[in-house]
Amino acid sequence: MDFVQEMKKKAKEYQKTIVLPEGNEERTIQAAGKIVEEGLAKNVTLLGKKAELEDLAKKFNVNLSGITIINPEESEWLEEFGNEYFELRKKKVDANGNPLMSREKALSEMHDPMKFGAMMVHMGKADTMVSGARSSTADMLRAGLTIVKTAPGTKTASSCFVIDTHNPKWGHEGLLIFSDCAVVPDPDENQLSDIAIQAGQSCKALLGVDPCVALLSFSSKGSGGKDPSVLKVQEALKIVKEKAPDLLIDGELQSDAALIPEVTAKKAPGSPITGKVNTLIFPNLNAGNIGYKLVQRLAGADAYGPVLQGFAKPISDLSRGCSIEDIVVTAAITMVQAGAQ
Repeated sequence: MDFVQEMKKKAKEYQKTIVLPEGNEERTIQAAGKIVEEGLAKNVTLLGKKAELEDLAKKFNVNLSGITIINPEESEWLEEFGNEYFELRKKKVDANGNPLMSREKALSEMHDPMKFGAMMVHMGKADTMVSGARSSTADMLRAGLTIVKTAPGTKTASSCFVIDTHNPKWGHEGLLIFSDCAVVPDPDENQLSDIAIQAGQSCKALLGVDPCVALLSFSSKGSGGKDPSVLKVQEALKIVKEKAPDLLIDGELQSDAALIPEVTAKKAPGSPITGKVNTLIFPNLNAGNIGYKLVQRLAGADAYGPVLQGFAKPISDLSRGCSIEDIVVTAAITMVQAGAQ
């Protein structure tokens, strides 16, 4: 399975709309042109000043046909967005009980392209948003959490990576979901249960197969005793089974017990996920981030992400070192998430 081509194929079929807030960023405007050229979106919106973006497009030979340019400061939606942002934030107060937001401040903050883009998604003016070629992950998450919000039933936003091992022995045709590797540093049992459910949804949306989830630990089925980190994973499993009883999941399991049937038979005999695992849930961000990078570097795997999970509508972050093609692929993945909702 060629994951990138599959994502582009599905994005073409879904024909969703996307906003790229960093319109005046060189790689971003070139990626926008490629998204349109490849027919991946129904519409692409770039945020920024029209004259500046037109100059950039000319410099990099980008055809702006099929691309909408919006300057947040001059948009017809500015007042509507400012009022909505005020309503979302008006109950927030400082340590002395004073309101943190006024209508004037809310309107002013909508001049920020990241927040304006998030509001476009929140208000249904765009299906998805991709940003981060210039901005930090913290900025992206802040806009997402305050405006797009998390999905109903969860307070947790997390992430996953799609790992292409290029070996059909693992996961689904060599592809696995690793989560969470980028957002939640030390999830508690409730957050970990949310991450597992969200990763299962990502597996279904992005890999096109039913998820089979393993909650990872240094312990398998109690072998680690009463260590708090082991108990956390055990409790997360109970919560997942209550929240999502149809999800195929087991834990806590060491990684070899999760992935190798012969080891599963010894360490977790009778496990319902034996030989089927396509989604790995790490107990914390240390393990997740280290784990995916080890597999990427030592096994020569490709890692696509981080793909954000748990938001009411799909948004995605980029590495500031991303390439033009990275932006295009991330856009395709995010639009596939929207199409699968």
